Amino acid sequence: MYTFSSKLKIVAIVLMILGIIGVAYGFMTSHKSLDEVKEMIAQEEAGHGSGHGADTKAHVVAGGNEHSDNAHDANAHDALVDDHHNAEDPIHEGAFDAHHGDEHAEHVQHQMANRPWSALYVAAFFFFMIALGVLAFYAVQFAAQAGWSPLLLRVMEGITAYMLPGALIVLAIAIASGVIGHYNLFVWMDPEVVAEDKLIQGKSDWLNITWFGIRGLIFIAGWYLYRFFSRKYSIAQDDADDNKNFIKTFRISAGFLVFFLYTESMMSWDWIMSVDPHWFSTLFGWYVLAGMMVCGITVIAMVTIYLKSLGLLPKVNDSHIHDLAKFMFGFSIFWTYLWFSQFMLIWYSNIPEEVTYFVTRFQDYQLPFLGMVAMNFLFPLLILMNSDFKRMPWFVIMAGIVILCGHYVDVFNMIMPATVGDHWFIGIPEISSILLFGGLFIFVVFSALTKAPLEPKRNPFIKESEHFHY
Repeated sequence: MYTFSSKLKIVAIVLMILGIIGVAYGFMTSHKSLDEVKEMIAQEEAGHGSGHGADTKAHVVAGGNEHSDNAHDANAHDALVDDHHNAEDPIHEGAFDAHHGDEHAEHVQHQMANRPWSALYVAAFFFFMIALGVLAFYAVQFAAQAGWSPLLLRVMEGITAYMLPGALIVLAIAIASGVIGHYNLFVWMDPEVVAEDKLIQGKSDWLNITWFGIRGLIFIAGWYLYRFFSRKYSIAQDDADDNKNFIKTFRISAGFLVFFLYTESMMSWDWIMSVDPHWFSTLFGWYVLAGMMVCGITVIAMVTIYLKSLGLLPKVNDSHIHDLAKFMFGFSIFWTYLWFSQFMLIWYSNIPEEVTYFVTRFQDYQLPFLGMVAMNFLFPLLILMNSDFKRMPWFVIMAGIVILCGHYVDVFNMIMPATVGDHWFIGIPEISSILLFGGLFIFVVFSALTKAPLEPKRNPFIKESEHFHY
């Protein structure tokens, strides 16, 4: 039996406390007055010189919730500016400039207020998707009747314990941002925006807070029920005289995978893609799934190596670590394939309603957008291609840290451009949110690992797993 060490427990609690303090600080400092925002914009313009004005106009058009992807708005805005200048009326021109300045300042003010909400949401979703990815991988092991993995099943069960609280937190933040906040994450929750946006109105039967919440609870209930019963049957199998519990888990795992593939796609549309309600991609659900799986498998490998370093899981050998690293490598390549497919098809077709998603990220998020491709593809490709490296725990840990950081940046890139525009930074709100949910994740996962023996005793494939060599 694993015992949750007091040192690790203290680390988890300290991380949560520091995270709460930092998140609170982020919320307290995010609300700026209109005059403060105007002064900040003036300083930025003075620092960037005359070229900043054109950039500012581009950001107003392309960056943020309220001006997401309307190329027509940009043309209309330019025409309106030309009309006012051609009128040669200095009074009207001055009034227009003042109005436009106030409008832009209010938009920037809203983006700055969005930042702590967005940072909290990105970190919450990142740790939740790790647990959900592990749950899907766990179901695959039973549905495929895999013989290599039974020694790792209890590690997976411990990680999936975070799925329920993690999912509820993500859903709560999403709804609270619209009900308590000022529509900080999802612009379609703002009735004033919906009233003026024909495209969002056409999606209102799907994109409304009530139905959004109900769908989310249905997703979570289905995932939790599978986790509850599979865990129940797994523990019952330890003391059973036959394989009935294993057969039950096999059957519900096959059914769950069908449910999961549908609900994971819808969840990715609701919880991620709808921050950009004008944009859509038919590959998006698969893209999120690929990132979810590689993060989940990476954490399985890291927790397994940690437990083995404590003298636990003695029957886990370097072939098990090798196979986990092989899945890390494989899903990294799969993620890259989907990333490139989504990007290339949209970029090549050059349809304004679609390409604006990547234009915004290239203009304002070039470093994290291209950097996470290197972290999620080039690094795993170079490090994990070698079969011998996959057997070295410290090498797998190093690769895992880079992969997890890269996929956090990936989630960051999915959310931030639509909510904070070009006013992004990885600072106190973002780091504090990672600490908060990282601490909570450690506390929940390692508490769950203490509830049952780390080695399943009566799994019909346990002997095959014990003698597994690649």
